[in-house]
Amino acid sequence: MSDMIRTRNLTKQFGGSTVISGVNMTVKEREIYGFLGSNGAGKTTVMRMLLNLIKPTEGEIELFGERLTVGATKPFKRIGNIIETPVFYENLTGQRNLELHCEYMGMYNPKMIQEALELVQLGSARNKPVHQYSLGMKQRLGIARAVSTKPELLILDEPINGLDPNGILEMRSLFKRLRDEYRITLLISSHILGEIEQIADTIGVINSGRLIEELSMEQIRSTQTEYVEVITPSINRVAYVLEYVLNIRNFKVSGEKLLKIYDMKLSQSELSRQLVTHEVSIEAINRRNRSLEEYFLQATRGGEEHAASH
Repeated sequence: MSDMIRTRNLTKQFGGSTVISGVNMTVKEREIYGFLGSNGAGKTTVMRMLLNLIKPTEGEIELFGERLTVGATKPFKRIGNIIETPVFYENLTGQRNLELHCEYMGMYNPKMIQEALELVQLGSARNKPVHQYSLGMKQRLGIARAVSTKPELLILDEPINGLDPNGILEMRSLFKRLRDEYRITLLISSHILGEIEQIADTIGVINSGRLIEELSMEQIRSTQTEYVEVITPSINRVAYVLEYVLNIRNFKVSGEKLLKIYDMKLSQSELSRQLVTHEVSIEAINRRNRSLEEYFLQATRGGEEHAASH
């Protein structure tokens, strides 16, 4: 696969303060790249540099294998994007907004406009003025606008903000369809880790302006630590038995009824037997893999799970 985006030592300073520092990222053709970071981590600034909206202080950007230069316009006919909240002509219809965008881009295609609106479940609302759209509908219209010119690359900054659970589910399906059927590469930033985990092929984790991790979801899943999850109304009793009776100390209490054991000295069945023997009430015991959220927190905080003592 060829590289759609490659950056080398990408750095940006504002007023002498470095907000992006030495970012080296690679987005490969026909993948969904999940760009993860908390608010203020630098995701939007990196995306703005990729789109030539702001100039890097240092470093290089390659799009479609060619170095990006100041004033370049050719690569951006091949890119669709949403950066921050999409803005529209509020008194015009959703369809007319897309028509104007395509005319401006020199890629007017009525069939693709209709297809884009149907893709994001806005076909029935295409003739409504945008000021009648909900926040979620505007977000979906932004995605329709981004795909209406048949781009090869989509750069989407927090595209599921404002969507309800059904809308998020629809977008998840849409992003996969754009990759698989339309052969579009997607760079999607988000702080909603559970959603990125569902769709991404590769993730990049940015923290305080530095790209601290870049690896495939397959690598993450293969290296994730397994743990045993115990659901019990007797959380303190379980913790006591683990630590003082069974000599298991690498565990974590997560809420009023959930406990996670990371270092198993016993089999799952033996653990169950021991807890029952010590008259502990258990609702469920399951073996789990560490989630992307837990992986992200460990990467950004540089910490590990600590033993909990009671």
